[in-house]
Amino acid sequence: MTNLTSLLVANRGEIAVRIFRTARALGLTTVAVHSDPDADALHVRDADAAVRLPGAAPADTYLRGDLIIKAALAAGADAVHPGYGFLSENAGFAREVQAAGLTWIGPPPAAIEAMASKTRAKELMRAAGVPLLDPVDPATATHADLPLLLKAAAGGGGRGMRVVRDLDQLKEALDAASAEARSAFGDGEVFAEPYVERGRHVEVQILADAHGTVWALGTRDCSLQRRHQKVIEEAPAPGLPETLRTTLHEAAVAAARAVSYEGAGTVEFLVTADGRPYFLEMNTRLQVEHPVTEAVFDLDLVALQLRVAEGTALPPTPPRPTGHAVEARLYAEDPAQDWRPQTGTLHTLAIPGGVRVDTGFTDGDTVGIHYDPMLAKVVTHAPTRAEAVRALAAALAGARLHGLTTNRELLVRSLRHPEFAAAQLDTGFYDRHLDTLTGGAPDPTPAALAAALAEAAPAPDAPLAARLGGWRNLRSHPHTRRYRAAGTEYEVQYHPVNHPGIRVLAATPDLVTLEVEGIRRAFHVKQNSNEIYVDSALGAHTFTRVPRFPDPQDRTEPGSLLAPMPGTVVRIAKGLAPGSPVTTGQPLLWLEAMKMEHRILAPASGTLTALHVATGQQVEYGALLAVVQEETQA
Repeated sequence: MTNLTSLLVANRGEIAVRIFRTARALGLTTVAVHSDPDADALHVRDADAAVRLPGAAPADTYLRGDLIIKAALAAGADAVHPGYGFLSENAGFAREVQAAGLTWIGPPPAAIEAMASKTRAKELMRAAGVPLLDPVDPATATHADLPLLLKAAAGGGGRGMRVVRDLDQLKEALDAASAEARSAFGDGEVFAEPYVERGRHVEVQILADAHGTVWALGTRDCSLQRRHQKVIEEAPAPGLPETLRTTLHEAAVAAARAVSYEGAGTVEFLVTADGRPYFLEMNTRLQVEHPVTEAVFDLDLVALQLRVAEGTALPPTPPRPTGHAVEARLYAEDPAQDWRPQTGTLHTLAIPGGVRVDTGFTDGDTVGIHYDPMLAKVVTHAPTRAEAVRALAAALAGARLHGLTTNRELLVRSLRHPEFAAAQLDTGFYDRHLDTLTGGAPDPTPAALAAALAEAAPAPDAPLAARLGGWRNLRSHPHTRRYRAAGTEYEVQYHPVNHPGIRVLAATPDLVTLEVEGIRRAFHVKQNSNEIYVDSALGAHTFTRVPRFPDPQDRTEPGSLLAPMPGTVVRIAKGLAPGSPVTTGQPLLWLEAMKMEHRILAPASGTLTALHVATGQQVEYGALLAVVQEETQA
């Protein structure tokens, strides 16, 4: 038996904060590591000690196993928990941790290695009797094999994945998938398998000890995904026949036993529309979505990881599950703009009580360019699925999120969508419904009026003359304020007392109460710099004050393509150069930022007249990338 005393988490953000929470409860001291951009991050502030990893990029910091081991030894830690991502599934790092005399909080390195390559893992699972999709050789693929799914052999998280529906596009897709996989994982190997339309992504949480006990902790459904990355997860997976649940549990246990697994892990399956399960991969680490399993089984998986690493034996059988849990991943991104990640200051992150919130941010923190843009995981647990879904939608709708565009509205609409409510789940949900889920924003007019009234309202401690507002005996002309919201400019005209169709019941700088068409509404207002945030039951709005005299410098050449975020130019379309003809929507170059690749598309058909960047170049937000002259301008 090992008796741990101090734990270093080789990770950052919400997972580091979450692991520290359990470590403290078990009486362990905690050690954080951090890059330079993370020097004041929540996980650093939350730890008992912290060690700097010089640099900013993951390759120089959180992926430097040698520096992390050195930090653990210097801080007196006796164990290393990798969290998820980064080095969590790196068998070489696990071996180096153990060689340094530290306890590795994870499965044996040999088990990680066996499952590290998806192609090798499938061979092991076939030998263990686990059902598989037959691989397809891209060199001999025919129309009968379509559609195909290309996947990186050495990693996950949607990196290196492509769906191919046309044989003429196969070679280009293979090259692109291989390039992305090589950039993300250092290994460009890509394989192909049949792409299952309207399949469900169902997984089984396993937990195993060193004494031969393997638990199958129910199922999770993770079918709602964007860019092959999960957005909403729940446990148990709804609507599965009991025979299918048994099959999945038995297959997951067989997978674990095939590699002598220890610790927490997840076995992922694709379930076809007619109920046939196929092994996808085994993740030899804790999953992002582990809280939903914790909720239904009333367990702390991190605590169990630590106890297993100390040599403790699990009971012969796991506890019985109760109720239903749902998790939503709250991202700083714009789903309506190709899921574009957002960077900047998070002024407010406030989610109503009664739900679990795992986050690595607090008010005033900065969301940078180097890491995943997930702000928080929000989790609800209730006796029934309908209650858990309703509670999660209400918590997200009532959240106050200021400073960055988020996917909050998409999450709320997804949870309230008839298909989701009926548990009609599959991985094509956002392909079918994204336009309707991101369109039809709520009417901003009442919120804009509330913003104007809040701006005009004197502070409670203002002098009496200011609070009276300069009384006069004649009806005044209306006051006018101009705002910009979601790319549209609004002009608000209002009288201090009377407004057609609207009664002003109260107005302070942070709360305006209006009666709109006979219904009383409260509008919570936060004013920050040049922006005003308004939250109410009608929706959330961000208004930017429009100056009376626009800056003449705020102009760009027609056809200019500006960087939508800071990032690195990882690829430029083959043969693209000034003078090249382009067509509307044609990918011109690819930016990598916040663990995702983003295509920069031609805004119109015409001629590329200028290309201002090269492969490997770092660009800032708003940097001029290229210029396209439209055909009508030629």
